[in-house]
Amino acid sequence: MKVLLTGGAGYIGSHAALSLLDAGHDVHIIDNLSTGNETLIPKNAKFTNCNINDDMVISDLIQSNKFDLLMHFAGFIQVEESVKNPEKYFENNTNNAIKLFKICKKNNLNKIVFSSTAAAYGSVRENKPIDENTDLNPQNPYAESKIKTENFLLENNNEFKFIILRYFNVAGADKNLRSGQISKRSTHLIKVLSEVVVGKRNHIEIYGNNYNTPDGTAIRDYIHVSDLADIHTQVAKYLLKNLKSNLFNCGYGKGFSVLDVLNTANKMYQNKITYKFTDRREGDVEKLIAETSKISDHIDWEPKYNDLNEIISSSIKWEEKIYASNT
Repeated sequence: MKVLLTGGAGYIGSHAALSLLDAGHDVHIIDNLSTGNETLIPKNAKFTNCNINDDMVISDLIQSNKFDLLMHFAGFIQVEESVKNPEKYFENNTNNAIKLFKICKKNNLNKIVFSSTAAAYGSVRENKPIDENTDLNPQNPYAESKIKTENFLLENNNEFKFIILRYFNVAGADKNLRSGQISKRSTHLIKVLSEVVVGKRNHIEIYGNNYNTPDGTAIRDYIHVSDLADIHTQVAKYLLKNLKSNLFNCGYGKGFSVLDVLNTANKMYQNKITYKFTDRREGDVEKLIAETSKISDHIDWEPKYNDLNEIISSSIKWEEKIYASNT
């Protein structure tokens, strides 16, 4: 496959690029490095520094490369920031994405794998895993911006063939430490606890301990980033073979509370992680666990890293690597 991949200097995009390259495919990354980090771009990938709405540059790329499909990762992802500045999120995550899809279509590239989010489901009242038919109930502009982009594809099903992937909580790092999460303002739990373990932070704040869960803290379905990356390689092959649009959840189908994660990490790292409770964040939801049978029925994929200890340890090893290189 020849893949045009946006956001390949970012956390998930770089891992997807590695998965594709490891499987022998060609990858051309476009990223404007506004939130990505150039050091995460795999050495074997081609790279063009541009915005996803740059008609001229992207048109030239598509015309000269004959890509098989687009994988679109580029976007803003901070829930708190989206609450404070929704216009920024709708402009980039929705309007620019739609411009990109139209540029691709104009140049006869109409197969797309789109990076979306389980935040689209919001708070689900029923106490069971969330399947793809669950009503959408976004709690923040970030989720809304992704849903609007999904809707564009769904409404233009005759012009595009696409796979929409709704990610649950992504964590961990490449086992060979070629990539991992780099962030100036980390907000993801496992990333933040990794920063505490290596001494970058003194403690971790837990946002809310009064949720309607067994220990009062929010519950999430954590998927290892390398497993998620391999899903992208498999759905790309599925899309090119079957030419059928679809939408899949990406998770493991089991949930861990914030305290579950911290207690697991503290057992592994001699109680290095201190924490304190603070108020809930606006836009956070109580519980998100994926129902994953649909994707298993459609693609040839088995998780390799479905283990909380593995997710935490890979994240901390990555943090140790980047902390050492910066001190």
